[in-house]
Amino acid sequence: MILYPAIDLKNGQCVRLKQGDMAQATIFNDDPAAQAARFEAQGFEALHVVDLDGAFAGEAVNGAAVEAILKRVRFPVQLGGGIRRMEQVEAWLSRGIARVIIGTAALRDPDFVKAAAKAFPGKVAVGIDARDGRVAVEGWAETSDMRDVDLGKRFEDAGVAAIIYTNIARDGMLSGLDFESTIALGHALTIPVIASGGLASMADIRRLASPDCAHLAGAITGRALYDGRLDPAQALRLIGNR
Repeated sequence: MILYPAIDLKNGQCVRLKQGDMAQATIFNDDPAAQAARFEAQGFEALHVVDLDGAFAGEAVNGAAVEAILKRVRFPVQLGGGIRRMEQVEAWLSRGIARVIIGTAALRDPDFVKAAAKAFPGKVAVGIDARDGRVAVEGWAETSDMRDVDLGKRFEDAGVAAIIYTNIARDGMLSGLDFESTIALGHALTIPVIASGGLASMADIRRLASPDCAHLAGAITGRALYDGRLDPAQALRLIGNR
């Protein structure tokens, strides 16, 4: 299991939102590259980055901040937010992004996702962001009729490297991961599932290290890490011991 620290980018700054609401953004660092370097120095093995503005615009908006991060760190960086065309996938992978995350386009254009996963094995993940079990897109501004598990099953045997599953209601709220839904999704799919949204404390880390989460591939932590609710060394030790 990999524990990913998260950097969400808005207006070139490192922020955290509550339930995906851009109006509820807390700025944690004006220098995302410095924040990424701090995470790397703390011992994290990979980084999760989201271009929040890009998720609404459908194209890179915080590209300069992402490139600054790539120049500053050596650990793998996965990137999501507004990646909806093959040329965007190609461009980011050529710049050094280890894995792109496709969200809205996974619902709107699944054939594109399958083509990208085939063209770049191990480099394409699907972001499934759910509100009451239904997939939300366009920066979480729209909720579809598609069930989260049904979207995941679209990509079975397509070569997708991972599913990043977020319960929107819990994201940024420090209310704990949605273990029930995440574990159920993990059992329903053969694609590795990464938990996201609401990781709140060391109790969540201990749960991730328990046998019932053994099939999960990782988890993403944001606000709890910035707020000091998680001790990075202790969290990484527990995850590593699993």
